[in-house]
Amino acid sequence: MPLPCRSLLSIFVVVVVCWVLLGLNVVEVVVMAEERVVHVLVVDDSLVDRTIVHKLLKASAFKVTTVENGKKAIEVLGMEEEKLDKPTVKDHDVDIILTDYCMPEMNGHDLLVAIKDDSHMKSIPVVIVSSEFNPQRINRCLTDGAEEFLQKPLKVQDLEKLRSYVKPAVPVPKIGTKRKAVVDLMPESNEAERLPHLAGVAVA
Repeated sequence: MPLPCRSLLSIFVVVVVCWVLLGLNVVEVVVMAEERVVHVLVVDDSLVDRTIVHKLLKASAFKVTTVENGKKAIEVLGMEEEKLDKPTVKDHDVDIILTDYCMPEMNGHDLLVAIKDDSHMKSIPVVIVSSEFNPQRINRCLTDGAEEFLQKPLKVQDLEKLRSYVKPAVPVPKIGTKRKAVVDLMPESNEAERLPHLAGVAVA
């Protein structure tokens, strides 16, 4: 027996309400779960070590920029007064710095201090690595703001820790009116019971 038009309309309204409510959850989960690509600036004077770390990071879906010493890192970060045509952090958008401790001209600790003393760069996490186990050196780096001090050779598990030091990006919903248009189709039988419009949220 065919259903009356009013019954069909009621079913349609219920389906629309469920779609809107469930759709919100789906959008929120998708946006929150969308994983941003973490950009690591690797600083190491050893070409072999830079190459190994670069391959490990790329295999773990990181974006990687490598430089051979602390001064080059300063240039890449745009902390030098005379940048000339050097790339800066605006171009690279560095999320975290992984630096060797023992390097000529500027070692890892000096680079750490320079970054933490810079008002624009101090929020970038710095992880220091070294093949030497020196408790005094480790404590000094941690005290001066390093997130961690890792021992070489680095493992994949060590590099995966880098994600935990990067501040998660705040999810920004896409601007649109598609969902709002669907909500507007619902009957306005009771002003107090109307669902609020969901401004700024769209379903692609």
